Amino acid sequence: MTTRSPLPVRILIPVANPATAEELIRLGAGLLEPRGGELTALGIVEVPEGMPLSEGATRARHARRLLQRVLDFAPSGTPIHPIVRIGRHAAEGIVEAAAEQEADLLIFGWGGKASAGRESRATRAAAIARDASGQNDAAGPSPAAGSHSGSNSRDARGTVISPTIDEVVRESPCDIAVVKQRGAAEIRRILVPVRGGPHAELALRFADALARGHDAEVIALHLVPPGITLAVRAQAERALTAFVRQHVSGRVDARLREAVNVRNAILREAESVDLVVMGASAVPGAEGDGTAHLFGALPEAIAARARPTVIVVKTREPISHGTFEQLAGRAESLAAADRAAEEARAVPARVERWFGESNFHHAEFSDLRRLVALKEKLGVTVSLVLPTLDEEETIGPIVRRAIREMMGRVPLLDELLVIDSASTDRTREIAEAEGARVVQHPDVLARYGSFRGKGEALWKSLYETSGDIVVWADTDVRNWHPRMVYGTLGPLLHESRLQYVKGYYQRPIVEGGQLKEGGGGRVTELVARPLINLFFPELSGLIQPLAGEYAGRRSLLETIPFFTGYAVEIGHLIDVAERVGLEGLGQVDLERRIHRNQELEGLSRMSFVILQAVMKRLEERRKARLFAELGSTMKLPRSGRGRLGLEIIELADQERPPMIRIPEYLERRQAAGAAAPLVSTLR
Repeated sequence: MTTRSPLPVRILIPVANPATAEELIRLGAGLLEPRGGELTALGIVEVPEGMPLSEGATRARHARRLLQRVLDFAPSGTPIHPIVRIGRHAAEGIVEAAAEQEADLLIFGWGGKASAGRESRATRAAAIARDASGQNDAAGPSPAAGSHSGSNSRDARGTVISPTIDEVVRESPCDIAVVKQRGAAEIRRILVPVRGGPHAELALRFADALARGHDAEVIALHLVPPGITLAVRAQAERALTAFVRQHVSGRVDARLREAVNVRNAILREAESVDLVVMGASAVPGAEGDGTAHLFGALPEAIAARARPTVIVVKTREPISHGTFEQLAGRAESLAAADRAAEEARAVPARVERWFGESNFHHAEFSDLRRLVALKEKLGVTVSLVLPTLDEEETIGPIVRRAIREMMGRVPLLDELLVIDSASTDRTREIAEAEGARVVQHPDVLARYGSFRGKGEALWKSLYETSGDIVVWADTDVRNWHPRMVYGTLGPLLHESRLQYVKGYYQRPIVEGGQLKEGGGGRVTELVARPLINLFFPELSGLIQPLAGEYAGRRSLLETIPFFTGYAVEIGHLIDVAERVGLEGLGQVDLERRIHRNQELEGLSRMSFVILQAVMKRLEERRKARLFAELGSTMKLPRSGRGRLGLEIIELADQERPPMIRIPEYLERRQAAGAAAPLVSTLR
């Protein structure tokens, strides 16, 4: 049995309104495991039944922009990143995100009116006195127990906090903390009412963590009935002291008090503290009215009525010691649920959800200083690679602007490399004059030979660079902008689940010296997209699978093979999806891109090579020979006045192995101190 960390390593905070999330973020930061813990701010976009999930893409972008605000709430040094998920119901999306992020704790804000926190002390005292003549909490809740709206803990339909939170609490795969916010800015004294049990243990651990972060004192309060014997009281005091010592390492005041009415006694103690942390005490079905308190009548009443902020915590339900038959039945139910979930996430539904959740816009990441701060917080480095072949007309402005905007004004890039494929013009000289480091790909890893093609250059650029994230951007672009870089980099810095991000854009075409909208991406629309939809439908949501602007994590890129020519992009997508799943991919709108268009014959050659690569991957996936022979020669008819012939050319991409298999690469990475993470990726 593995021992859980006393504090959560991954905390997920669903955020409905970023403007009110500051207190939740600060409390979450205080509860994190100091070594390696991180916060995730989650936004949920609900798409009604009957509408494709992909319809939520635009709203998801807006939600991500709003969530950027929460980054400023986290204390310095606390890792935090915002994510947005799309679903039919908010609760379903939250539970799925918690499982996906492997969260240890979910923190909710208990919304609604904070009337109990604003009412006068006299009013509260009158309410307490009025309640003293009523039932004790052990017998059931009073009519004024409080709710998500600040007046009742359950509405007429049996909702305890809110329909979303109620459902999440019942289905959550991790611990839960619900915060009734009343602005706990300065925390000096924290009250923890305890009765023992796992919920109280969690409450004490959390209170202790918050107290140490604020140099505060924990007050552990245990209430007993009046009139108990001295022996019973002494026994209770010893038990309280032992319980507190086991879970609190900071300053603590263990108090044993006699009380007729437990709720009123806690409310009185809460008057003199800054924060209350309580464990749940719910007993399912105990209310006798067809609805159960999710946290228990007492914690819900305290949260609704106490003056300071109240945190109510509930541990995930432990597996009880049952018979073999009970455990087998539970396992069978879980397996059936897994099968149902898998069927529900069939390829079309998965693609629709992915399209909505993983579709970004470059403007989301245009604040480069914020990106730099995030990069530094994550402790990663970034390499920009610009592949070139006879690009003397465009390479100068691209290098100049990249260095000025992303290395000079802000240190977003740690290195910039121009990798050239034996240009015959002045490309290399111009790039060097602008300050770029330039290498020719035939000179890199020369003992392995060299092939013509962009893919060969990209493969060798992995050897020549050192960044944890590698960004590739084409250089035949006439309207180049830094968004071609920060657009694909941004999602990788913001979402740890993403491993590879592809750009897309409008592609106008130049005909007869005039710029015409549309008409670009002809190989994509006529070849790549039909192939993807036929054979790799999980990739069908990619808008421009052959785009030349993309970025990936080195830990992934070094483990995949590279086609040496035109097929490098389609090969990347197939291999990356195979390795990290669709959820590891993202795409970003880079708006408009004007570049040099190829003639029709050049596009035909590109299509031929892409077809070969797709057929090769199909054979490998099915571990069977689908074709007796896969052609590698292309016949190009030549006809004209007085001329008729057939030109035969050899046209096939080679395939480079994963870079991590190259000994020189391993030696270079080990020399740079990266041996451990590299070796871990070997299979």
